[in-house]
Amino acid sequence: MLALSPVFVGFIAWEWLSSRRLTVGRYRWQDSAANVVLALMHQGSDMLALLLLMPFFIWLYQFHLFTIELNVYSVALAFLLQDFLYYWFHRASHHIRWLWASHVTHHSSRLMNFSTAFRQSLTYPISGMWLFWTPLILLGFTPALVFAVVALNLAFQFFVHTQAVKKLGVLEWVFNTPSHHRVHHACNPVYINKNFAGVLIIWDRLFGSFVAEQDNEPCRYGITDDFYSENPLQITFYEWRHMLNEIKACRSWRQLVTILFGEPVHYGTNDTKLD
Repeated sequence: MLALSPVFVGFIAWEWLSSRRLTVGRYRWQDSAANVVLALMHQGSDMLALLLLMPFFIWLYQFHLFTIELNVYSVALAFLLQDFLYYWFHRASHHIRWLWASHVTHHSSRLMNFSTAFRQSLTYPISGMWLFWTPLILLGFTPALVFAVVALNLAFQFFVHTQAVKKLGVLEWVFNTPSHHRVHHACNPVYINKNFAGVLIIWDRLFGSFVAEQDNEPCRYGITDDFYSENPLQITFYEWRHMLNEIKACRSWRQLVTILFGEPVHYGTNDTKLD
């Protein structure tokens, strides 16, 4: 991902320059600076987690069901299956609070632009994103290939975080596009918990989580909680802090399980205005 940084920065610069003539700005330097800091924190935690977990992935690979040779077909299959697993990880991240505690960081901005793709949490290794890739290793894809296709999937997703690109015709039927992903980031009731795609929107169409962007329902970005911050630490630990406070007050194991793994809790409404 770091190798593509010049490309990402170039697209951000283009989008910022092209949006300066708009009445409502798509960038705030404070928001973008927070996104960059969050990205660096996320990359650091991911690299540390990979170093710590790679021995486990190598150990797990000895139990693989099939011996899969590396060729163009196996890479394509790995990419397709990983995208399928990403869909379920992403969907779970909106319905299981333990996962949402990390993923909420990505949704917490009231803006939508290419820099929003950088807005990631350093706690993903703790919440267990990596667990969703273990089926690929057990099938017979090498750990190196698995994490290569994960990186490709995430790199693609940078390009869907924009308002500058409108609908893309027939591509909208197969691929995740900026239009589809704007819906995903919107907090309008009609759009909440929709369009979980990584690369292919077909999973949303197959499993009933697809909603098209509607001209009469402009997207409002952010989370439904009455929360906005440009402090990377506050953004990162916002939901974790709420969970910890609730755990301190809980009185039973059933309540504890609900706090950790139930549906995310909403604390207010998204009505804070940006200056």
